[in-house]
Amino acid sequence: MTSSHGRGLHLAAAVDQRSAYDADSYVELARLAESGGLDFVTLDDTFARPGPDALAVLSRVAPATNRIGLVPTVTTTHTEPFHVQAAVATLDWVSRGRAGWRLDVSTTEGEARLFGRRHAAAADALWQEAGEVAEAAAELWDSWEDDAEIRDTATGRFVDRDKLHHVDFQGSEFSVKGPSIVPRPPQGHPVRVVDATEGQARRTAARYADVALVRAASSAQAGAVRAELRASAEKFGRDPDTLRVLASLVVDLGDGEHAAEPGHGGGGPRQTAHGPLYRGGPVDLAELIAGWHGDRTVDGFHLTPVEPRRDLERLANGTVALLQHRGLFRTFYPGSTLREHLGLARPANRYAVTGGAS
Repeated sequence: MTSSHGRGLHLAAAVDQRSAYDADSYVELARLAESGGLDFVTLDDTFARPGPDALAVLSRVAPATNRIGLVPTVTTTHTEPFHVQAAVATLDWVSRGRAGWRLDVSTTEGEARLFGRRHAAAADALWQEAGEVAEAAAELWDSWEDDAEIRDTATGRFVDRDKLHHVDFQGSEFSVKGPSIVPRPPQGHPVRVVDATEGQARRTAARYADVALVRAASSAQAGAVRAELRASAEKFGRDPDTLRVLASLVVDLGDGEHAAEPGHGGGGPRQTAHGPLYRGGPVDLAELIAGWHGDRTVDGFHLTPVEPRRDLERLANGTVALLQHRGLFRTFYPGSTLREHLGLARPANRYAVTGGAS
């Protein structure tokens, strides 16, 4: 039911847990989200606090799930772009085309000291660098043409060297020669996700993101940001219909079937220090989602549960079931890759199309 224009409703959820290091708990949450047919799950990561590596955790979740997209936060500051793209490509391979990555930056001096390479920088510069990392990654993923692997045991040839390409990417803080060490991912380019709430990140999202997340407390606020993102994407030469804009809400579904608190249900979420919070039941959440999407102000929602297991269960069995019953959300996955869930085409390889030499 997902249209090529993205008018199908897209739903995603966070599987973040405090102080959880065992893989089984993340597998359980991802399977719960998958039972509701959600497009993808996210797992946050930051250098600012202890926790497991999100990309490694979701690589473990991949073989224990079948269809749901897997989107770890990947900090582009202080990390090697070449290693980042190889790790994200590997996640796409082990998940058979279900990988995304949520780009983020690291702005504090304390985090910079963990690495000892350079001092903290301004957010504007770091988001520009994040965009460059996204561009370098895409070029490195294209550095292997899709049919570059030969695997001819008789001759001992593994790869056709004429179908590997140097990218020679020069960024403001790094340069990469290439080619990648990982063959082109199943999706061509794993899905790029950016939280576009803050101004510095919004430009990077408009230029590079496949999915932009917006923390908005009202339908009108989300719609204004979506319109701005689509207009900016067009200025960058993009088709704005290739950008999905999801409203990000923290959800607390602990209050029965309906029971949305004043200001949370029909009146929309309540703004808090941690972002817009919806507190109520799965029925009223379904009403809110249907209303905002019906207004054409968002392409979907990214929901962060307050109590992950309880809230994801109520989301899948309550909210999603109601949306499906009303014909607003699909009852099965339209394909096997995250791009297919989102109604996004697989990008052509720039080197195969242009015939560029290495």
